[in-house]
Amino acid sequence: MASVAEVKAAVDAALQQVSEGQQAIQAAREKLGEAQQSLAAALDGSGNDAVSTAHASLSQADQSLEDCLSATLQAVDQAQTYTAQL
Repeated sequence: MASVAEVKAAVDAALQQVSEGQQAIQAAREKLGEAQQSLAAALDGSGNDAVSTAHASLSQADQSLEDCLSATLQAVDQAQTYTAQL
């Protein structure tokens, strides 16, 4: 059985990986925002349904990434609560 110190160290290592994932999610959200702005500029004034669908899809992708980020924050909080109780 692992010692408390070993468990805490393993959790800390996992949380570092989560942090790296969170940074990647943030970077992806920034890139999506840039893509949305570029798309809006390129297709300004277009009434085509495909343009609206593209905008909606990018917005949905951003929302999904935001939900993912929220889930990781909750996971970190729970892991830290657990290790604090050890």
